[in-house]
Amino acid sequence: MQLKPINHPSSWLFSLLLISPFFFWGTAMVAMKGSLPHTTPFFVATLRLIPAGVLILLAGWLTQRPQPQGVKAWLWISLFALVDGTLFQGFLAQGLVRTNAGLGSVMIDSQPLAVALMAAWLFGETIGLWGALGLILGVSGISLIGLPDEWILGGFPLDRIDISQIFQNGQGLMLFAALSMALGTILIRYVSRHADPVMATGWHMILGGVPLMISSGVWETHQWDYLFLSDWMAIAYSTIFGSAIAYGLFFYFASSGNLTSLSSLTFLTPVFALLFGNLILEEVLSPLQWLGVGVTLISIYLVNQREILGAKFNLKFSPKSDPSLASVSVEIDENNS
Repeated sequence: MQLKPINHPSSWLFSLLLISPFFFWGTAMVAMKGSLPHTTPFFVATLRLIPAGVLILLAGWLTQRPQPQGVKAWLWISLFALVDGTLFQGFLAQGLVRTNAGLGSVMIDSQPLAVALMAAWLFGETIGLWGALGLILGVSGISLIGLPDEWILGGFPLDRIDISQIFQNGQGLMLFAALSMALGTILIRYVSRHADPVMATGWHMILGGVPLMISSGVWETHQWDYLFLSDWMAIAYSTIFGSAIAYGLFFYFASSGNLTSLSSLTFLTPVFALLFGNLILEEVLSPLQWLGVGVTLISIYLVNQREILGAKFNLKFSPKSDPSLASVSVEIDENNS
């Protein structure tokens, strides 16, 4: 694994912590599935941000983490809040209401591609031949999971697919959410240069939630009138585990670890969502979806083991030397030739 935390007690515990945000995000989607019809999207987005931000700041205060200091720190946190807080959660909440089938989840979980390309360009992270293959397999896997079976089995008959419906039904909003999250993942690297990443995550959730709260108050009505106890429990789970804990851990790892490796684990989110949707909501997975789960797991292995595989087979695919990602260089080990 290329992501190495500071002073982690054991590799298995670190692996669990590393995977946990994506587990919480996937299960939070299942928890929220039955609640959204009883409330409004901006209200849900507000509850997923502001209370979670308060919890993160409280945890940071108890562990004596430093508060942000200086104009630069607050400017970066404000930009982070706008992109990853307001825009991401706003697009996500609206998209969940309007998205049909699984196409929306495919679009939002395609963001590791954008993260990998931006990280290669801005930070010189090497994708590698195996990493590129893993990213392609990851998108293929979540496509098998989320796209309708008839599209895949029918060879994607474009004459019978109304592409304009993608944006009318909310999938376009999910795409914008994916791009917002990808940009937020990149921004945390800059934010952490001026502020503690955990405290910055807490503040960005509070600041990012304020515009959503105002939007809910202005344009939405009956936000909580039709919520049942089970709905409040689902919202609480999504806030505590799906936001506070998940985002706190994710952006802590993103502040110092390899962004390509970390972001590739996002492919796990729809896997967890489908598996627990099957167990809890008794949703049935098709054979193609099960195949997609397997392909997705293989893709994550390839991305996170790309340097080891590249060294073993003496292959290197370097976007740093070729930003167009259009060439493959083969390095011959003279000692073995």
